[in-house]
Amino acid sequence: MRICDIQAGEVRIPLRKPFRTALRTVENVEDILVRVVTDDGAEGFGEAPPTAVITGDTRGSIITAVRDFIRPALIGMEIENTEGIFQKLNHCMVKNTSAKAAVDMAIYDLFAKRCGLPLYQVLGGAAREIETDLTISVNEIGQMVEDSLEAVQRGYRILKIKVGKEGLKDVERIAAIREAVGPKVSLRVDANQGWDARQSVRIIRALEDKGINIELVEQPVPAWDFEGMKFVTSHVDTPILADESVFSAQDAIRLIQERAADLINIKLMKTGGIYNALKICSAAEIYGVECMIGCMLESKLAVSAAAHLAAARTVITKADLDGPSLCLFDPYEGGPEYRENMIYMMDAPGIGITRVPCSFLPEES
Repeated sequence: MRICDIQAGEVRIPLRKPFRTALRTVENVEDILVRVVTDDGAEGFGEAPPTAVITGDTRGSIITAVRDFIRPALIGMEIENTEGIFQKLNHCMVKNTSAKAAVDMAIYDLFAKRCGLPLYQVLGGAAREIETDLTISVNEIGQMVEDSLEAVQRGYRILKIKVGKEGLKDVERIAAIREAVGPKVSLRVDANQGWDARQSVRIIRALEDKGINIELVEQPVPAWDFEGMKFVTSHVDTPILADESVFSAQDAIRLIQERAADLINIKLMKTGGIYNALKICSAAEIYGVECMIGCMLESKLAVSAAAHLAAARTVITKADLDGPSLCLFDPYEGGPEYRENMIYMMDAPGIGITRVPCSFLPEES
């Protein structure tokens, strides 16, 4: 089973509501899909969202990376030679982690199909279900309360509240949501790098003083500010989750060793795929640090790959895999089953997606 072609395509899915964070506002999922084809006609699928404000990857850079660098490097390689494939994938160009992630998950999809097993079982896992949170976009307080109550009515027991745009006013936002949803709903707060270190401490301490009971605060300071992360982590009681600061196992190990975060958020688009994400899992296991599995604005295809990883590794104890729930509709067939807050793993081989709704782009002459 040798790789004979790697193709890029596009998918566009409207969101239920505009997705607003401290970094951007988005109304549609507009992602690049990847298809890896073997000489016996088997297909593996992957997906990459252009998230320039976080990964630096754009539509054009992802397509160019797949066509001009990754495809030539991998054509002719045997799917069973996973170590060789992932070594070449990682070293055929620097960065471009989203493009690498899409090809990585397509290779894993093919390898698991070759084994006749769902991917999470190939990766050594046995979990059958995963609970995810739902993201509440940053808006005026009344709208955020309304969105939070709607999410609870849909069955979500964990909400991720986007903040980071108005400093101490974020305390008012979070307090209003807590009062509306009650004490039994878990609240996670994501500042998306929107605060500085001292501001973060003031805001988080204010939440603690009010007894709002926040499960965690995600990436309060800029991604590059490891010292700021350490300052915040050491001056508050609420657990701090590192997200944009973690692209690699080296990043995770540095944060853990410097006690700059309590938890690590793994996203395939930052790591460059499952292969490198597994290294973060192994490092976290060694140090006894729990992880969250997260996603960008991804559709069911990429989120399903992340779900397989979460089902495979017990160090991943939290999930932020709400991409499909944010989409207005699901154009795919197969894969894990998404029932609002619960994700149920299926027995189909590979990632499980059997129909991908896009026309793959023709190769440039």
